[in-house]
Amino acid sequence: MNTFAADYKSATDQFLDFINTLSDLDLDKSDAEGWTPRQVIHHMADSEAQSYARLRRLIAEPGTVIQGYDENKWASEETLGYKTERIEKSLAVISAVRDSSYELLKRVNPEQLEISGVHSESGEYSIKQWLADYTKHPVDHLNQIKEQLSNS
Repeated sequence: MNTFAADYKSATDQFLDFINTLSDLDLDKSDAEGWTPRQVIHHMADSEAQSYARLRRLIAEPGTVIQGYDENKWASEETLGYKTERIEKSLAVISAVRDSSYELLKRVNPEQLEISGVHSESGEYSIKQWLADYTKHPVDHLNQIKEQLSNS
């Protein structure tokens, strides 16, 4: 197995293992920006669903456009339930899509990392960049949650 797939899986496991230790009270503690762990978890599910499609689009349709989205608008849109919905389904989404992407990444060869498309917000976007972004994404949010819980 390639090391980038293993690193991706490790980041997933770290995030999910920690989230599973949180109490219901922890889920609604707010940080300075107003995001709670509950909102972060729902954001992760939506973001990972986007990442799932992005990776497959890059592989199957090199040169494709990768659509960005405004995560703050998603988090504040009441209908999406970031502030109120239970986290179990979002955790299932995170687990399923990251596991599926992990299995795909085990088949990606180093040359394929250079395949790219165009991100609607940031320009050229390669599988290598996707991998860097989404390997670090759960770790960044894990650290965010740990920090906010230690400050509350």
